[in-house]
Amino acid sequence: MALPTRSVPAERAAHLELAAVAPPADDSVAAVANRVCERIDTDRGLPTDEPTLRAVLEELTRDVAPLAGPTLTARVVDAVVAELRGLGPLQTLADDPTVTEIMVNGGGSVWVERRGRLERAPLLLDEATVLHLIERIVGPLGLRVDRSSPVVDARLPDGSRVHAVVRPLAVDGPCLTIRRFALVAHGLADFCGPEVVGLLRRAVVDRRNIVVSGGTGSGKTTLLNALASAIPGDERVVSIEDAAELRLPLEHVVRLEARPPNAEGAGESRIRDLVRSALRMRPDRIVVGEVRGGEALDMLQAMNTGHEGSLSTCHANSPRDALRRLETMVLMSDVALPLAAVREQLVAAVDLVVQVARRGDGARRVVAVHEIGPDLDAHELPMTEVVADEQGPVGSLVRPSRRGAAPTGTRS
Repeated sequence: MALPTRSVPAERAAHLELAAVAPPADDSVAAVANRVCERIDTDRGLPTDEPTLRAVLEELTRDVAPLAGPTLTARVVDAVVAELRGLGPLQTLADDPTVTEIMVNGGGSVWVERRGRLERAPLLLDEATVLHLIERIVGPLGLRVDRSSPVVDARLPDGSRVHAVVRPLAVDGPCLTIRRFALVAHGLADFCGPEVVGLLRRAVVDRRNIVVSGGTGSGKTTLLNALASAIPGDERVVSIEDAAELRLPLEHVVRLEARPPNAEGAGESRIRDLVRSALRMRPDRIVVGEVRGGEALDMLQAMNTGHEGSLSTCHANSPRDALRRLETMVLMSDVALPLAAVREQLVAAVDLVVQVARRGDGARRVVAVHEIGPDLDAHELPMTEVVADEQGPVGSLVRPSRRGAAPTGTRS
């Protein structure tokens, strides 16, 4: 999770990793690390490759602390490197493969998510340290966060998603949330039993259009990755996301990422714009990481115009709620469609809604699969329960496979 290398002037020394209130045993590390920062030549800059950088820092450490042993020297170098290139006080947590989310609350308390459960980390950061860290993350991206623009979304070089809120919206002080991605890929078997795995794999191979729904942190993106692993390797897939989280295990993938406006309010590229662009890139399938607004209409139109087998996710508490949300999002587009026409589009486009949820023990599981029926009711979208509450299949798929029409890519 390396950030661009930056020199640290003396006045920034207090905002090192060890500006955090750490256990007393780390006090000597903090003191030496601060003195090393004071000795860094800001005019000459620093080496760009890490081995050379560490060698320079080891020499500076020996200069400022001649009696420091190898262990203390290594810890000091780690602390300074974390400040120069990493996440400073949070770098140790970011390097922990079991941590999937890092949360810094107003007031400086730090929490992490491990295996689906929240734990408090032994760190307490002051407000200046958190602000400095946020600025280091968003600055190189041409973004800003201040009282006039107190909310910002960004992405770290490794793809981790960052969200920050500062005063005056954050009443108790700046809040920072970093969502990391699992280093180990999860398969469908991590979400459901063998019978459901077989049903979902067949649905993907048969080119059925699938929407994954669930709450925040329920594992929608991870399940989407697992579903995509069943896509045949000779198909061209275009993925579109608000923040690039998907790691599709395929060879022929084009990844597109939306872009927020810069500090001057220019340069925005919406998901909706990218969906339209993807239609001109000869995709066999389109994967939209998450639909949140008017892009739902473009996604449905893509599913209905030769891009069978497309996948997407949305926030919803149940499969029926997912369809209602899709209805609402289509109505949010700038095309004034009557509700009856929207429902016809939904019934024609979406084959399956897969509901995923996080259990009390932190495990993410597929809890329901519903098939959208072909017969449109005037008052309710037709749905048939295929998988119920982890019990395995309780029915079979009725709608015909879409695999009969060979993938033709885009012709628009």
